[in-house]
Amino acid sequence: MQIGKKIKQLRLKKGLTQEELGERTDLSKGYISQLERDHTSPSIETLFSLLEVLGSSPKEFFDDGPAAKVVFSKDEHILNTDEDRGYSVRWLVSESNENEMEPVLLTLAPGGEFKEFEPSLSQTFILVLEGQILLQLGTESYKAGAGDALYYEASHDHQLSNAGPGEARCLLVATESYL
Repeated sequence: MQIGKKIKQLRLKKGLTQEELGERTDLSKGYISQLERDHTSPSIETLFSLLEVLGSSPKEFFDDGPAAKVVFSKDEHILNTDEDRGYSVRWLVSESNENEMEPVLLTLAPGGEFKEFEPSLSQTFILVLEGQILLQLGTESYKAGAGDALYYEASHDHQLSNAGPGEARCLLVATESYL
């Protein structure tokens, strides 16, 4: 086990610099650097202090457990269709509502519109794969066609609709609980 590598992963996950971690544990930035490169090993007391600041228990730290799922087959996708509003949403990662991002494939029939969302802290990326979509973001409207990408903070009411004569499909990746 590479203790230093795991400490670095936890530090980065917490969004801390080596200097900030050092300040919170009364260790120098140089010592943190040496630990992370496995050039030195911490005492048990120092390790427990680091883990406390990094929000990990010793059991969690030393438990390698099963690897996180990486591949999600199309058989695992979850499909939800609303024929009245003319859209279907395919959740591409079955566990996405437990993660920081939710990737979906959104298909809009001609005249179709996705549900309207209230403002949130979410950030959204959309890649239009086919057709044209219209994003209504607050009082502004944005039209995008196949190959175009949109990126926005969902700080206003927002809604997607089909802006073209044919079917529109887009890959939508949102942070937080967008869908």
